Amino acid sequence: MPLVILCGLPCSGKSRRAAELGELVRERLGRKVAAVVGERREEREAAYSGNPGNGGDSQKEKELRGTLKAEVERKINKEDVVILDSLNYIKGYRYELYCLVKHAQTPHCLIHCDTAVDVCSSWNQQRAPEERYSQEVFDALVMRFEAPDSRNRWDSPLFTIQKDDTLPFEAITDAIIHRKAPPPNQSTLNQPLASTNFMYELDRVTQEMVMTILNAQKTSVPGDLITVPGANSHIELTRSLPMAELRKLRRQFVSYTKMHPTESIGQIANMFVQYINRSLH
Repeated sequence: MPLVILCGLPCSGKSRRAAELGELVRERLGRKVAAVVGERREEREAAYSGNPGNGGDSQKEKELRGTLKAEVERKINKEDVVILDSLNYIKGYRYELYCLVKHAQTPHCLIHCDTAVDVCSSWNQQRAPEERYSQEVFDALVMRFEAPDSRNRWDSPLFTIQKDDTLPFEAITDAIIHRKAPPPNQSTLNQPLASTNFMYELDRVTQEMVMTILNAQKTSVPGDLITVPGANSHIELTRSLPMAELRKLRRQFVSYTKMHPTESIGQIANMFVQYINRSLH
């Protein structure tokens, strides 16, 4: 039912805390625990290393995050506590997980293992060679880590834990068992069936927007704002968006919006702009 997201630097103690929490949930709450564990060593090495800017292979990295997210979505049910034990270091990805729990109508919380970099580095070196992060990958992930902020609804409730802290089990239990699930967005409440042209408009508007973005990119550079028809907000072009990625984003957005039609067809363009902007950050 609820989702607990672990977050922190490489080798910051996330797996230890996930195992500790899982055991307490089984013993004290009598609930089953469904664990979703992060990528294997060879996967993260391929995804996070290789580029001069420490960016790694962005496509492989997205695929890894997508696989974890899909597994979380499959395991969320009415009974089990799902624990996601991974880096979860990108705020945009944590927002996607928040959207997932809103859709599933279940509570969630975030546990940030706030361990000092030098301690994480020492723990990494103590790992077996086949489990250790390479120094290049370790340094890149430390640099790219986006710390959670409890003022963001997707990072709240937030439990920040130092390496010697006692796990605040009672507070976590209150957050994931007794707290109400986040309400669905007004824009994702079910559309009355009387709106028979909704699917036609969804397909037409998003297709037009994809073509507009592709054409605008021919004369744009990263940092430009792209205006699309029907939207009062802009695409914040932080990088080039190839046709294949735009089509994938469109398919994902259409699939989600079919399940959660907007009350106002006129809001489709703005919603798609927001969806694209989140994927770019």
